[in-house]
Amino acid sequence: MSSVGKPIQLDDVSKAIIEQLQSDGRRSYAEIGKAVGLSEAAVRQRVQKLTDSGVMQVVAVTDPMQLGFYRQAMIGVRVTGDTTVVAERLGRISAVDYVVLTAGSFDILAEIVCENDEDLIDLLNKEIRGIPGVHSTETFVYLKLYKQLYNWGTR
Repeated sequence: MSSVGKPIQLDDVSKAIIEQLQSDGRRSYAEIGKAVGLSEAAVRQRVQKLTDSGVMQVVAVTDPMQLGFYRQAMIGVRVTGDTTVVAERLGRISAVDYVVLTAGSFDILAEIVCENDEDLIDLLNKEIRGIPGVHSTETFVYLKLYKQLYNWGTR
């Protein structure tokens, strides 16, 4: 998803467009254009360029429980060998929605969303722990989500 390196330099107009979409991802290009001083077509082009370059995504964020996914958890994974190989394999599992390499007690953190505890047990035993290089896992079951935002803005 993201890589370490020199950040992409954005002008103030592109930053303003991003902030407009973070505030309301359904905002029309015409509305954004009025707010940032560009035409609808110019906003459309900039948004396309920002998404094509990987700077941003425009997505619908759902509440998993409202969709029948009653079990969410963060899985801490300890690895022997190449952590990037294990992270790549974890990223291919459909129930895994977030994978990050870390420093500290765990080599990788992976967030999962599944329907119930039986699905979580199967996921752990049949998929995650079966990946070569996975030494151990620790599961942190979510009891209640208090905050999840994606509007941290731009620099």
